[in-house]
Amino acid sequence: MAPSSSDKTRFMRAAMRLARRGAGTVSPNPLVGAVLVRGSKIVGSGYHRFFGGPHAECNALEIARKKARGADLYINLEPCSHFGKTPPCADALIAAGIRRAFIGMQDPNALVSGSGIKKLAAAGITVETGILERECRQLNEAFIKYITCKIPFVYLKLAASLDGKIATASGDSKWITGAAARAMVHGLRSRVDAVMVGIGTVLSDDPLLTARLYPGANKNPLRVIVDSTLRTPLRSRLLATARDVPTIIATTDNSLKSRAAAVTQSGAELLNIPARNGRVNLKLLMKKLAQRGIASVLIEGGSALSAAALQDGIVDKVLFFYAPKIIGGKNSYSMVGDAGREKISRAITLTDIRYRRVGDDILVEGYIAK
Repeated sequence: MAPSSSDKTRFMRAAMRLARRGAGTVSPNPLVGAVLVRGSKIVGSGYHRFFGGPHAECNALEIARKKARGADLYINLEPCSHFGKTPPCADALIAAGIRRAFIGMQDPNALVSGSGIKKLAAAGITVETGILERECRQLNEAFIKYITCKIPFVYLKLAASLDGKIATASGDSKWITGAAARAMVHGLRSRVDAVMVGIGTVLSDDPLLTARLYPGANKNPLRVIVDSTLRTPLRSRLLATARDVPTIIATTDNSLKSRAAAVTQSGAELLNIPARNGRVNLKLLMKKLAQRGIASVLIEGGSALSAAALQDGIVDKVLFFYAPKIIGGKNSYSMVGDAGREKISRAITLTDIRYRRVGDDILVEGYIAK
């Protein structure tokens, strides 16, 4: 008997929940979860746990063993069909004798791109694709951009008062949002490949940019400081911990050469990027990061870097936290610090907008319309 639409949804969501467990450890590979079902019972399940490790399908087959024969596979991403760090998963599924495969989305990787589906179908396995495809694409939005465009998926996170201020006129910004919002951001840090701030944030906040407030965080991200003239203090917490947490300072030929040796001795890496309008060319920086296998970047401000990132068109998704506070003052720092748009018709717009309450704060998230 063919599964009902509700069964397909239920088991695909189970696969997606498994896939999320790999966040922070599998990049630049995709998040993948798989369940094997006989009747209405899951007989095997697995997910891609770490980069270079066994894929979700093989982990599920290992649990199911002989029960995999005649079972249905639910998986959020097309099984691979090529030799990489592991053998083709499509071959393992065929050998195991699965009956049907329900797939969330086709793999955008040119090395696969439908060939896994064709291989399963050629072996007599019934294949159905597009199960919760929109949700599956969102789950792997960073991987999709990275593998198709060769640049990272970029999140822009800002925390502000209700009147859109990220700091007072004196520069004080701790803490605008509450503990729940801060913990959520630390969780996001543990799942992205890199977190990025501008030199203004380093000078005013002396941040650490680790995932220390999130229980069970898988890892700390690569830390990237955009510092066109190399003003990062040698006693900053970022440089003090650079030997323990990988840290890059993206700078330009306008940097203070006399400080370069001291910065690199701290354990940080200097990455020289050609200047654009006197500052680091962010588009080129993204390409350089992608060449290092960085598939996702979280920008955490401040206002100057946020403005430059939006102006250069590198931002894919925004996450704006609003706290129930009013700061006021024309000299207080706004979320986006450039001259701004002259006309409403030219304003940056968002799509697929979501609103969530996080503790006492409100999170507004959406994608930049392109």
